[in-house]
Amino acid sequence: MRRALIHRLRIISGVVAFMALLIIVRLYFVQVVHGQEFSLRAERQYVSSSQTLFDRGSIFFTSKDDTEISAATLSTGFLIAINPELLKNPEQVFTTLAAQVPTLDHAAFMASVAKTSDPYEVIAHKVSDDAGRAIDALGIPGVVVERERWREYPAGKDAAQSVGIIAFDNDNSLAGRLGLERYYNDILAHGGEGVFGNFFAELFANLTSVVADPRTAQQGDVVTSIEPVVQKELDDILAKVNSQYSSDQTGGIIMNPKTGEIYALDTYPTFDPNHFQQEDAQYFGNPLVEKRYEFGSIFKTMTMTSGLDAGVVTPDSTYNDTGCIEVNKKRICNYDLKARGVIPMQQILSQSLNVGASFIATRLGHDRFRSYFTKLGLGTETGIDLPSEIHGDIHNLNSPRDVEYDTAAFGQGIATTPIETIRALSTIANGGKMVTPHIATAIRLQSGVTKNLSWGQPVQVFSPQAASEVTNMLVKVVDTKLGNGTVKIPTMSVAAKTGTAQVAGPDGKYIAGSVYFHSFFGYFPASDPKFAVLLYTLKPKGVEYASETLTMPFINLTHFLINYYDLPPDREHATSI
Repeated sequence: MRRALIHRLRIISGVVAFMALLIIVRLYFVQVVHGQEFSLRAERQYVSSSQTLFDRGSIFFTSKDDTEISAATLSTGFLIAINPELLKNPEQVFTTLAAQVPTLDHAAFMASVAKTSDPYEVIAHKVSDDAGRAIDALGIPGVVVERERWREYPAGKDAAQSVGIIAFDNDNSLAGRLGLERYYNDILAHGGEGVFGNFFAELFANLTSVVADPRTAQQGDVVTSIEPVVQKELDDILAKVNSQYSSDQTGGIIMNPKTGEIYALDTYPTFDPNHFQQEDAQYFGNPLVEKRYEFGSIFKTMTMTSGLDAGVVTPDSTYNDTGCIEVNKKRICNYDLKARGVIPMQQILSQSLNVGASFIATRLGHDRFRSYFTKLGLGTETGIDLPSEIHGDIHNLNSPRDVEYDTAAFGQGIATTPIETIRALSTIANGGKMVTPHIATAIRLQSGVTKNLSWGQPVQVFSPQAASEVTNMLVKVVDTKLGNGTVKIPTMSVAAKTGTAQVAGPDGKYIAGSVYFHSFFGYFPASDPKFAVLLYTLKPKGVEYASETLTMPFINLTHFLINYYDLPPDREHATSI
């Protein structure tokens, strides 16, 4: 009997404790998670009971000191509507409203006034809090003031193509249409009260602090690795290059080669997501993941690393550079058509010699060459957390013809996306290991729990020795050849390579004349890389080589990152920056 009584008391105690927990959790969601929404509901100006305030998670940039900066958030204000039947003296009402809402259009207002059969005509959205309260205080008959929330992008054009936008979809509901807004739409699209029921699932069924697949995370905010100050610097540089050379497009990516975290990425021209309805839709797409380009001579770094890794050449190997060679009845030449005679491997990178790259491709043979470029992920999607990613086109490497491999060795005849390209090239900066590029680093659930995202383990493609040997070669390129050695940074070792490629037209043939695609890849500190940078500009005017268009933008960006992150010197003799 006593044992049964104790058992009942335990059951009752458990039920009471569980109910207490429910009440505490409920209070947490009412006061913290949905505190702002319930506060708005308490206001007299709140929307009618048949409507709900728009709700959506935020997207955050992360500053170098781990401070989160809003990149996509919700702003709260008012909408103004009228009931034309109740409106007296429309002209006077317009004058009164326009004093608070200067953007109010007279013709549109009068058109709404004329719709006497419609008792609810919205005449203004996104009205400021002060203006909305002032209008409501006037108590104008026929004027309705209601709460409203809308999406706002504080960073404006910075990283706009990657942050994305929201717009009405086929179901007439607001949803992510571009960028992170689209990729993480299921996470950002908050489901209101349903989050209360998810709390216990998060608390008891998902104790791990890491989410292996970003798509499996529950509703919340998205935290990214984009650093707002670095992003702004990159955007300014891209705009300046594009304007200076009247390019069709200029793009760039700054990434941590060891983790794949992206600090900044963008292309120019771009658009302002706050006013995307008035912007040119041709700039809504993201060329960094949706377009392919022949990148040219920066691919020589991968060819060289492949040759060293396979053992078909060493840093001390030499070859006889004849200036031009004929392969499968096609002529392959150095950019200046000049022969160099017997020279070492270093000169292939220092002087950007096509004949030298073809020499390594021949030593590798078709199967090994194809294998290395395939292992580098060329011709595949990277898995970056952006929508509409396409894969590169390297189908020429299935050909039995030598010329296809020889041209691919210096970045022509195969086309890759910018994100695909920086992933492959960063392998050299990461001791031969390839990582997954990504923007989001964590999901902050509506319960307040933060889940870090996992992006898989690095894949070893090259030996650390081969990667180190090419890094040393690329440092020599910067120290002695780039800008004739004038851009060398005495306190910091920088590895880099330029690329100038012909551009194929719609018919697949290269466009005649001075039509080029310029690229630049570099990383630093070369001894322990923290930053990998890819820059490119499409069809610059009045200039021929990438060394002319992109060298100084890269060097300026390098100096900025060194100073901004206070990177210590990595050269042995250096004592200060």
